Amino acid sequence: MLQKINCRYHPLRNSVKDLQRLLDDLLSGDEARAENAVVALIGLGQEAIPALMELAHASEADSRWWAIRTLAASPLARTDWLVPFLLDDRAPEVRQCAALGLAIKPDESAISPLVRALSDADSMTANLAMNALIKVGKDSVPALLECVKAKDSQQSTRILALRALAELRDHRAIPVMMQVMEEDSVLLQHWAKEGLERLGLDMVYIKPV
Repeated sequence: MLQKINCRYHPLRNSVKDLQRLLDDLLSGDEARAENAVVALIGLGQEAIPALMELAHASEADSRWWAIRTLAASPLARTDWLVPFLLDDRAPEVRQCAALGLAIKPDESAISPLVRALSDADSMTANLAMNALIKVGKDSVPALLECVKAKDSQQSTRILALRALAELRDHRAIPVMMQVMEEDSVLLQHWAKEGLERLGLDMVYIKPV
């Protein structure tokens, strides 16, 4: 009977050892080992999530990056796991990873934080946030329009919002794009013109003297 009880618990002990071994591989500094660990940790499903969430709050940016990298790729990933790292992590590479994760599993609830991330000081994070908004689709359009209309926003933020709108090709953007054509910024005009042309409005744009 004792032997049967021990056998029953062997899988649990082995599972804990396997999890720790995979976490060690994830942080080994060997990219091939780490990527293999990502796949294996995802395969463990819910069992690995608490350890990964704890690792996502480690002091080392590299540890946080690998934790977010794994969580983002998991089919169990939730938007509310990733958003705090997109908005608040001090390391740009971690914010980039979170933005990529939000693009992998597009979610309407991420629109507002992704629009905020268009103003990230790190241009790569801002661009990845734009891509994630495009992935979310036409539900992003109202927030993107408000972003473009906010003339007190950074020009780079408005440009990214216009680029996303151009890609989404939604007719609700036409009035805003036409207004932007009257502004002085060459880059803003370029993306407004690009968006209008993608919507089939092939016209000559002449700014009034």
